[in-house]
Amino acid sequence: MKDITKQAESNSLTPKVTGIGGIFFFSENPEKTNAWYSKNLGLKVNQWGSSFESRNANCPEEINYLQWSPFKKDSDYFAPSKKEFMINYRVQNIEGLVNQLQENGVTILDSIATFDYGKFVHIMDAEGNKIELWEPIDRVFTEMNEETTK
Repeated sequence: MKDITKQAESNSLTPKVTGIGGIFFFSENPEKTNAWYSKNLGLKVNQWGSSFESRNANCPEEINYLQWSPFKKDSDYFAPSKKEFMINYRVQNIEGLVNQLQENGVTILDSIATFDYGKFVHIMDAEGNKIELWEPIDRVFTEMNEETTK
């Protein structure tokens, strides 16, 4: 049993992506887009779009979140990417991952920013897509007790 625990701890420290944390895209009118998705597809919308709730496969009592967000078309949040979308990946050990990415010559756009709901950093992929990496603290969203899409 000790070996399984040691392996689980080691795996939780491995710098890597663990899932999708968000899908962000440009919209002519984010409020109208939110309303359409709410009315027609049943998304529970908030000021950022919709938060999808799921369970962590390795820790079923833990709730995880994926953020779906339309951004105003003229937003510079995706810059320097010229693309119409940005994907947020959930990661573990963001510091270790940033070190690996730097060693691999990946463009790191900013420093790791820390908030009460997690740590973030932005990188560019080989196709010129800006990517947001997020080491989440999901319990903060759970404690907010907001409506989510399930």
